[in-house]
Amino acid sequence: MGSPIQNKNTQVDFLKHRLNMFIDVLDAIDPEETDLEDIDRLISMLDEMESKCREFTNREVSESV
Repeated sequence: MGSPIQNKNTQVDFLKHRLNMFIDVLDAIDPEETDLEDIDRLISMLDEMESKCREFTNREVSESV
C-alpha cells in the first residue's frame, strides 16, 4: 500500500482515473453476454470509488479541524 493521498488535486486526478477505468469497462461489456459476475464487478468498482470519495472528504474535514 502507498502513502495516503493528501493533495486535493492528486485526489481529483485519482478519482478521474478510476472513473475513466470504470467507463472503459462499461463500454467493453457486451449486453448480450453480461452475467451477474460482471454486474457485481461494476457495483464493486462504484463502491470503491464511493469509499475513496468519503475517505478524501474525511481527510479534508479532519485536517481543517
